[in-house]
Amino acid sequence: MRQFQDLGHEVLFLIGDFTGMIGDPTGKNVTRKPLTPEQVAENAKTYKEQVFKILDPEKTQVVFNSEWMGKMNAADLIQLAAQQSVARMLERDDFKKRYANQQSIAIHEFLYPMIQGYDSVALKADLELGGTDQKFNLLMGRELQKHFGQTPQVVMTLPILEGLDGVQKMSKSLNNYIGVSDMPGEMYRKIISMPDDLIWRYFELLSFRPMSEIEQFKAEVEAGANPQPVKVKLAEEIVERFHGKEAAENAHKGAGNTLRAGEIPEDLPEVEVATAGQAEMPISAVLRMAKLVANSNAARDVLGRGAVYVDGQPCEATLKLAAGSEVVIQAGKKKIARVKLV
Repeated sequence: MRQFQDLGHEVLFLIGDFTGMIGDPTGKNVTRKPLTPEQVAENAKTYKEQVFKILDPEKTQVVFNSEWMGKMNAADLIQLAAQQSVARMLERDDFKKRYANQQSIAIHEFLYPMIQGYDSVALKADLELGGTDQKFNLLMGRELQKHFGQTPQVVMTLPILEGLDGVQKMSKSLNNYIGVSDMPGEMYRKIISMPDDLIWRYFELLSFRPMSEIEQFKAEVEAGANPQPVKVKLAEEIVERFHGKEAAENAHKGAGNTLRAGEIPEDLPEVEVATAGQAEMPISAVLRMAKLVANSNAARDVLGRGAVYVDGQPCEATLKLAAGSEVVIQAGKKKIARVKLV
Protein backbone atom coordinates (compact mmCIF):
# COMPACT_ATOMS: atom_id res chain seq x y z
CA MET A 1 0.00 0.00 0.00
CA ARG A 2 2.82 2.39 0.80
CA GLN A 3 4.37 1.70 -2.59
CA PHE A 4 1.06 2.57 -4.26
CA GLN A 5 1.00 5.81 -2.25
CA ASP A 6 4.54 6.61 -3.38
CA LEU A 7 3.23 6.30 -6.95
CA GLY A 8 0.51 8.87 -6.22
CA HIS A 9 -2.46 6.73 -5.22
CA GLU A 10 -4.76 7.33 -2.24
CA VAL A 11 -5.29 4.49 0.22
CA LEU A 12 -8.62 3.78 1.88
CA PHE A 13 -7.66 1.83 4.99
CA LEU A 14 -10.76 -0.11 5.96
CA ILE A 15 -11.36 -1.22 9.54
CA GLY A 16 -14.00 -3.96 9.50
CA ASP A 17 -15.70 -3.09 12.76
CA PHE A 18 -19.07 -4.37 11.48
CA THR A 19 -17.67 -7.57 9.95
CA GLY A 20 -15.66 -8.13 13.13
CA MET A 21 -18.96 -8.70 14.91
CA ILE A 22 -19.67 -11.55 12.46
CA GLY A 23 -16.26 -13.22 12.58
CA ASP A 24 -14.23 -14.06 9.48
CA PRO A 25 -14.73 -17.78 8.70
CA THR A 26 -11.70 -17.89 6.39
CA GLY A 27 -9.64 -21.01 7.06
CA LYS A 28 -11.83 -22.08 9.98
CA ASN A 29 -13.31 -25.56 10.33
CA VAL A 30 -15.75 -24.43 13.03
CA THR A 31 -17.97 -21.39 13.40
CA ARG A 32 -15.96 -18.48 14.72
CA LYS A 33 -17.35 -16.76 17.80
CA PRO A 34 -18.50 -13.23 16.90
CA LEU A 35 -16.94 -10.32 18.77
CA THR A 36 -18.94 -7.89 20.87
CA PRO A 37 -19.01 -4.19 19.90
CA GLU A 38 -16.78 -3.50 22.90
CA GLN A 39 -14.21 -6.09 21.80
CA VAL A 40 -14.19 -4.71 18.25
CA ALA A 41 -13.68 -1.16 19.53
CA GLU A 42 -10.81 -2.31 21.74
CA ASN A 43 -9.14 -4.13 18.85
CA ALA A 44 -9.45 -1.06 16.61
CA LYS A 45 -7.78 1.29 19.09
CA THR A 46 -4.21 0.58 18.03
CA TYR A 47 -4.87 0.07 14.31
CA LYS A 48 -4.24 3.69 13.35
CA GLU A 49 -0.96 4.07 15.23
CA GLN A 50 0.24 0.79 13.75
CA VAL A 51 -0.75 1.50 10.16
CA PHE A 52 0.82 4.95 10.16
CA LYS A 53 4.17 3.39 10.92
CA ILE A 54 3.97 2.36 7.27
CA LEU A 55 1.41 4.48 5.41
CA ASP A 56 1.57 8.21 4.68
CA PRO A 57 -1.21 9.87 6.76
CA GLU A 58 -1.60 12.59 4.11
CA LYS A 59 -2.57 9.98 1.51
CA THR A 60 -4.60 7.70 3.77
CA GLN A 61 -8.28 7.81 4.62
CA VAL A 62 -9.35 5.55 7.49
CA VAL A 63 -12.91 4.24 7.13
CA PHE A 64 -15.12 1.86 9.14
CA ASN A 65 -17.60 -0.41 7.41
CA SER A 66 -20.18 0.20 10.13
CA GLU A 67 -20.62 3.61 8.45
CA TRP A 68 -22.67 1.98 5.68
CA MET A 69 -23.55 -1.44 7.05
CA GLY A 70 -24.97 0.10 10.22
CA LYS A 71 -27.52 1.96 8.10
CA MET A 72 -28.80 -1.17 6.33
CA ASN A 73 -32.20 -2.49 7.36
CA ALA A 74 -33.43 -6.08 7.12
CA ALA A 75 -34.85 -5.56 3.63
CA ASP A 76 -31.52 -4.16 2.38
CA LEU A 77 -29.62 -7.12 3.80
CA ILE A 78 -32.00 -9.67 2.27
CA GLN A 79 -31.70 -7.89 -1.07
CA LEU A 80 -27.91 -8.07 -0.82
CA ALA A 81 -28.00 -11.77 0.11
CA ALA A 82 -30.19 -12.44 -2.94
CA GLN A 83 -27.26 -11.61 -5.22
CA GLN A 84 -25.52 -14.92 -4.51
CA SER A 85 -26.51 -18.57 -4.22
CA VAL A 86 -25.64 -21.24 -1.68
CA ALA A 87 -23.95 -23.15 -4.51
CA ARG A 88 -21.65 -20.18 -5.14
CA MET A 89 -20.79 -19.96 -1.44
CA LEU A 90 -19.94 -23.66 -1.36
CA GLU A 91 -17.30 -23.05 -4.02
CA ARG A 92 -15.26 -21.50 -1.24
CA ASP A 93 -12.74 -24.08 -0.06
CA ASP A 94 -13.33 -23.91 3.70
CA PHE A 95 -17.13 -23.99 3.30
CA LYS A 96 -16.84 -26.87 0.83
CA LYS A 97 -14.74 -28.92 3.27
CA ARG A 98 -17.06 -28.26 6.20
CA TYR A 99 -20.11 -29.19 4.13
CA ALA A 100 -18.44 -32.40 2.90
CA ASN A 101 -17.49 -33.31 6.48
CA GLN A 102 -21.03 -32.54 7.70
CA GLN A 103 -19.73 -29.75 9.93
CA SER A 104 -21.99 -26.87 10.78
CA ILE A 105 -21.96 -23.68 8.67
CA ALA A 106 -23.97 -20.87 10.22
CA ILE A 107 -26.05 -18.64 7.94
CA HIS A 108 -24.26 -15.52 9.17
CA GLU A 109 -20.96 -16.98 7.91
CA PHE A 110 -22.33 -16.90 4.36
CA LEU A 111 -23.04 -13.21 4.91
CA TYR A 112 -19.41 -12.39 5.71
CA PRO A 113 -18.10 -12.56 2.10
CA MET A 114 -21.20 -10.64 0.93
CA ILE A 115 -20.64 -7.84 3.40
CA GLN A 116 -16.91 -7.67 2.73
CA GLY A 117 -17.71 -7.57 -0.97
CA TYR A 118 -20.21 -4.76 -0.42
CA ASP A 119 -17.43 -2.70 1.16
CA SER A 120 -15.95 -2.39 -2.34
CA VAL A 121 -19.30 -1.10 -3.60
CA ALA A 122 -19.61 1.46 -0.80
CA LEU A 123 -16.05 2.69 -1.38
CA LYS A 124 -16.20 2.49 -5.20
CA ALA A 125 -12.82 0.78 -4.96
CA ASP A 126 -10.51 0.66 -7.97
CA LEU A 127 -8.15 -1.92 -6.47
CA GLU A 128 -8.29 -4.09 -3.35
CA LEU A 129 -5.31 -5.74 -1.71
CA GLY A 130 -5.54 -8.82 0.46
CA GLY A 131 -3.87 -12.07 1.41
CA THR A 132 -4.18 -15.10 -0.83
CA ASP A 133 -6.58 -16.58 1.73
CA GLN A 134 -9.00 -13.70 1.01
CA LYS A 135 -9.32 -14.35 -2.74
CA PHE A 136 -12.95 -15.51 -2.57
CA ASN A 137 -14.00 -12.44 -0.58
CA LEU A 138 -12.11 -10.07 -2.88
CA LEU A 139 -13.70 -11.58 -5.98
CA MET A 140 -17.09 -11.19 -4.31
CA GLY A 141 -16.40 -7.46 -4.31
CA ARG A 142 -15.95 -7.55 -8.10
CA GLU A 143 -19.21 -9.44 -8.59
CA LEU A 144 -21.22 -7.05 -6.42
CA GLN A 145 -19.69 -4.00 -8.10
CA LYS A 146 -20.88 -5.36 -11.47
CA HIS A 147 -24.38 -5.82 -10.02
CA PHE A 148 -24.44 -2.23 -8.78
CA GLY A 149 -23.26 -0.87 -12.12
CA GLN A 150 -19.68 -0.10 -11.10
CA THR A 151 -16.44 -0.94 -12.88
CA PRO A 152 -15.13 -4.10 -11.16
CA GLN A 153 -12.08 -3.50 -9.00
CA VAL A 154 -8.70 -5.01 -9.69
CA VAL A 155 -7.85 -7.68 -7.11
CA MET A 156 -4.25 -8.03 -5.94
CA THR A 157 -3.45 -10.92 -3.61
CA LEU A 158 -0.26 -11.18 -1.61
CA PRO A 159 1.37 -14.28 -0.05
CA ILE A 160 0.68 -15.03 3.60
CA LEU A 161 3.78 -14.53 5.76
CA GLU A 162 4.61 -17.49 7.97
CA GLY A 163 5.19 -16.77 11.64
CA LEU A 164 8.47 -17.24 13.48
CA ASP A 165 7.72 -20.96 13.86
CA GLY A 166 7.89 -21.29 10.07
CA VAL A 167 4.71 -23.37 10.02
CA GLN A 168 1.55 -21.38 10.68
CA LYS A 169 0.73 -17.90 9.41
CA MET A 170 1.94 -15.03 11.56
CA SER A 171 -0.62 -14.40 14.28
CA LYS A 172 -0.66 -12.67 17.64
CA SER A 173 -2.92 -15.39 19.00
CA LEU A 174 -0.31 -18.02 18.06
CA ASN A 175 2.48 -15.93 19.63
CA ASN A 176 4.64 -16.39 16.52
CA TYR A 177 4.60 -12.79 15.37
CA ILE A 178 6.75 -9.70 14.98
CA GLY A 179 4.62 -6.69 15.88
CA VAL A 180 5.09 -3.40 14.03
CA SER A 181 4.93 -1.74 17.46
CA ASP A 182 7.56 -4.03 19.00
CA MET A 183 10.50 -2.21 20.54
CA PRO A 184 13.60 -2.13 18.30
CA GLY A 185 15.57 -4.61 20.42
CA GLU A 186 12.68 -7.07 20.63
CA MET A 187 12.05 -6.85 16.88
CA TYR A 188 15.76 -7.37 16.18
CA ARG A 189 16.07 -10.37 18.51
CA LYS A 190 13.02 -12.09 17.06
CA ILE A 191 14.43 -11.86 13.54
CA ILE A 192 17.94 -13.08 14.30
CA SER A 193 16.49 -15.95 16.36
CA MET A 194 14.27 -17.32 13.57
CA PRO A 195 15.07 -20.68 11.88
CA ASP A 196 17.76 -20.34 9.21
CA ASP A 197 15.60 -21.69 6.40
CA LEU A 198 12.91 -19.08 7.09
CA ILE A 199 15.05 -16.01 6.37
CA TRP A 200 14.68 -16.34 2.59
CA ARG A 201 10.91 -16.15 2.81
CA TYR A 202 11.19 -13.02 4.98
CA PHE A 203 13.71 -11.48 2.59
CA GLU A 204 11.39 -12.18 -0.34
CA LEU A 205 8.27 -10.70 1.25
CA LEU A 206 9.68 -7.96 3.49
CA SER A 207 12.98 -6.73 2.06
CA PHE A 208 13.40 -4.04 -0.58
CA ARG A 209 16.74 -5.53 -1.66
CA PRO A 210 16.98 -6.74 -5.28
CA MET A 211 16.14 -10.44 -5.64
CA SER A 212 19.52 -10.93 -7.31
CA GLU A 213 21.23 -9.83 -4.09
CA ILE A 214 19.02 -12.10 -1.98
CA GLU A 215 19.77 -15.05 -4.27
CA GLN A 216 23.48 -14.32 -3.83
CA PHE A 217 23.10 -14.40 -0.02
CA LYS A 218 21.25 -17.71 -0.30
CA ALA A 219 23.88 -19.26 -2.58
CA GLU A 220 26.66 -18.29 -0.16
CA VAL A 221 24.84 -19.82 2.82
CA GLU A 222 24.05 -23.00 0.88
CA ALA A 223 27.75 -23.19 0.03
CA GLY A 224 28.60 -23.24 3.75
CA ALA A 225 28.70 -19.58 4.84
CA ASN A 226 27.41 -18.66 8.31
CA PRO A 227 23.77 -17.47 7.95
CA GLN A 228 23.99 -15.16 11.00
CA PRO A 229 25.44 -12.12 9.13
CA VAL A 230 22.61 -12.45 6.61
CA LYS A 231 20.04 -12.49 9.43
CA VAL A 232 21.67 -9.35 10.80
CA LYS A 233 21.20 -7.59 7.44
CA LEU A 234 17.51 -8.55 7.43
CA ALA A 235 17.00 -7.54 11.07
CA GLU A 236 18.69 -4.16 10.59
CA GLU A 237 16.66 -3.41 7.46
CA ILE A 238 13.31 -4.18 9.10
CA VAL A 239 14.08 -2.39 12.37
CA GLU A 240 15.28 0.67 10.45
CA ARG A 241 12.03 0.77 8.46
CA PHE A 242 9.91 1.00 11.60
CA HIS A 243 12.22 2.77 14.05
CA GLY A 244 14.97 4.51 12.06
CA LYS A 245 18.65 3.87 11.37
CA GLU A 246 19.95 4.84 14.82
CA ALA A 247 17.50 2.48 16.56
CA ALA A 248 18.57 -0.34 14.25
CA GLU A 249 22.24 0.26 15.05
CA ASN A 250 21.51 0.37 18.79
CA ALA A 251 19.47 -2.84 18.57
CA HIS A 252 22.43 -4.55 16.90
CA LYS A 253 24.81 -3.32 19.60
CA GLY A 254 22.39 -4.32 22.36
CA ALA A 255 22.07 -7.83 20.98
CA GLY A 256 25.80 -8.22 21.41
CA ASN A 257 25.39 -7.65 25.15
CA THR A 258 22.99 -10.56 25.51
CA LEU A 259 24.32 -13.90 26.66
CA ARG A 260 24.36 -16.56 23.99
CA ALA A 261 24.68 -20.32 24.18
CA GLY A 262 28.30 -21.26 24.76
CA GLU A 263 29.12 -17.91 26.40
CA ILE A 264 27.55 -18.53 29.83
CA PRO A 265 29.85 -17.73 32.77
CA GLU A 266 30.57 -20.49 35.27
CA ASP A 267 30.47 -18.33 38.43
CA LEU A 268 26.74 -17.63 38.50
CA PRO A 269 24.50 -17.37 41.56
CA GLU A 270 22.55 -20.60 42.06
CA VAL A 271 18.88 -20.54 43.01
CA GLU A 272 16.49 -23.35 43.86
CA VAL A 273 12.80 -22.93 43.05
CA ALA A 274 10.31 -25.20 44.81
CA THR A 275 7.74 -26.66 42.41
CA ALA A 276 5.46 -27.85 45.25
CA GLY A 277 4.82 -31.14 43.50
CA GLN A 278 3.96 -29.62 40.12
CA ALA A 279 5.27 -31.43 37.05
CA GLU A 280 6.13 -28.13 35.39
CA MET A 281 6.10 -24.42 36.15
CA PRO A 282 5.45 -21.37 33.91
CA ILE A 283 8.53 -19.27 33.18
CA SER A 284 6.77 -16.20 34.63
CA ALA A 285 6.46 -17.94 38.01
CA VAL A 286 10.07 -19.17 37.86
CA LEU A 287 11.32 -15.63 37.20
CA ARG A 288 9.40 -14.31 40.18
CA MET A 289 10.35 -17.12 42.59
CA ALA A 290 14.02 -16.96 41.56
CA LYS A 291 13.86 -13.21 42.29
CA LEU A 292 14.99 -12.35 38.78
CA VAL A 293 12.01 -9.97 38.65
CA ALA A 294 10.23 -8.07 41.39
CA ASN A 295 6.67 -9.24 40.74
CA SER A 296 4.22 -10.71 38.22
CA ASN A 297 3.86 -7.43 36.34
CA ALA A 298 7.63 -7.20 35.92
CA ALA A 299 7.69 -10.80 34.67
CA ARG A 300 5.05 -10.02 32.04
CA ASP A 301 6.96 -6.91 31.00
CA VAL A 302 10.36 -8.57 30.57
CA LEU A 303 8.79 -11.52 28.73
CA GLY A 304 6.79 -9.20 26.52
CA ARG A 305 9.97 -7.38 25.53
CA GLY A 306 11.61 -10.65 24.53
CA ALA A 307 14.32 -10.03 27.11
CA VAL A 308 14.33 -13.45 28.79
CA TYR A 309 16.87 -16.08 27.74
CA VAL A 310 17.02 -19.70 28.92
CA ASP A 311 20.40 -21.35 28.39
CA GLY A 312 21.28 -18.55 26.00
CA GLN A 313 18.19 -18.96 23.82
CA PRO A 314 15.27 -16.49 23.68
CA CYS A 315 12.15 -17.89 25.30
CA GLU A 316 8.45 -17.33 24.78
CA ALA A 317 6.10 -16.17 27.53
CA THR A 318 4.29 -19.52 27.27
CA LEU A 319 7.38 -21.60 28.18
CA LYS A 320 7.02 -24.10 31.03
CA LEU A 321 10.02 -25.66 32.77
CA ALA A 322 9.87 -29.25 34.01
CA ALA A 323 10.46 -30.14 37.65
CA GLY A 324 14.05 -31.29 38.13
CA SER A 325 15.43 -29.18 35.30
CA GLU A 326 18.47 -26.95 35.81
CA VAL A 327 18.87 -23.96 33.50
CA VAL A 328 20.58 -20.60 33.24
CA ILE A 329 18.02 -17.81 33.04
CA GLN A 330 18.76 -14.23 32.06
CA ALA A 331 16.09 -11.54 32.57
CA GLY A 332 17.10 -8.26 30.97
CA LYS A 333 20.77 -7.31 30.79
CA LYS A 334 21.76 -7.66 34.44
CA LYS A 335 19.69 -10.35 36.16
CA ILE A 336 21.06 -13.85 35.63
CA ALA A 337 21.19 -17.05 37.68
CA ARG A 338 21.52 -20.80 37.44
CA VAL A 339 18.07 -22.03 38.45
CA LYS A 340 17.14 -25.53 39.59
CA LEU A 341 13.50 -26.59 39.93
CA VAL A 342 13.17 -28.94 42.92
